[in-house]
Amino acid sequence: MPEFSKNWERQEKAPVQSGPLKPAIENAIRLISAQTQRLDIASNKLVEKDRQIFQKVVDSYTKHDRSRALMYANELAEVRKLAKRVTQIKLALETISLRLTTVKDYGDFVNTVTPAISIIKGVQSNIFQIVPEAERGFSYLSESLSSIVTEAGASSNLNVSFEAANEDASRILSEAATIAEQRVKEKFPDLPADVPREGIEI
Repeated sequence: MPEFSKNWERQEKAPVQSGPLKPAIENAIRLISAQTQRLDIASNKLVEKDRQIFQKVVDSYTKHDRSRALMYANELAEVRKLAKRVTQIKLALETISLRLTTVKDYGDFVNTVTPAISIIKGVQSNIFQIVPEAERGFSYLSESLSSIVTEAGASSNLNVSFEAANEDASRILSEAATIAEQRVKEKFPDLPADVPREGIEI
């Protein structure tokens, strides 16, 4: 496990290269891949935690302990909210990576990378609460993308429209949230029908 962590560190510390933008884009794609792997690990942990808590709900319900079943059901709801958030962020990162892979070959760096920066900055605070160890990697990724925009803008004298970028970022996150909710519903089992659901949002 320590060796695995060291390999991640080496991946994430790759510097943003100056000069042609293609190497910088490739570096950003590598950084996104590292964060996606980290989110996969977090997602798997949440799935296991969900399984354990779900069993507690069922056991409490079987013993006719409705108040304890409700307590565990509420805890389960929080775990599923986190799972949905992790999946949403992972899907958004995959969208960014796909766009960067395309733009690497066809240009239009600024209009592709600027929404990506908005997304990264928008999800950073949320992901740090769920996966604290991701903080450094997301910081490197944000710096890498910002450098690409700065260099691309300077070399092409383009004016960056942050308003349009934010709209694009919001659209990506919204689409990712919809898909994430669907995947969470498909992945996790429903609570027993008679478990009290007051105040529970799953």
